[in-house]
Amino acid sequence: MKRLGSICAAQFVLALIAAPLAPLAAQDSLPPAPYAYRQLADPAQEAKAQALMETLRCLKCQSQSIADSDASMAGDMRNEVRTRIAAGEEPEAIRQWLIDRYGDYVSYTPQVKPLTWPLFAAPVVFLGFAALLLRGRFRRGRAAAPSGPANGGEGA
Repeated sequence: MKRLGSICAAQFVLALIAAPLAPLAAQDSLPPAPYAYRQLADPAQEAKAQALMETLRCLKCQSQSIADSDASMAGDMRNEVRTRIAAGEEPEAIRQWLIDRYGDYVSYTPQVKPLTWPLFAAPVVFLGFAALLLRGRFRRGRAAAPSGPANGGEGA
């Protein structure tokens, strides 16, 4: 019975050690999507797809477009864009589908909506506030400056 308890304890310790390593085993093992790295046969369609892919953000990399990213998610998105372009769908419809699916963040060209208008208005408000502060500061600076001759030559 004592031996059984030590085996269970050893298995428990092994599980505690292996648990943090589990995400490493969960890496992508699927092959890339068909159009992830292969271009469309029609050059005009490929040009449309490429232009659209350069305006879409990779959600994993966040600083690269899906055209430039090597992430598997970007490959899946490139595949989706090329497949839909080949099926005759318009680039703006594909962009809207991706925005509906992943949110506004996926597009490098955000749209002004009730939810996003503060992002567009905030810089103007901050510039106006800064102009008011600077205006007040310069007015106080002029009022505090003496209007008579400099004090450097008197009383010496």
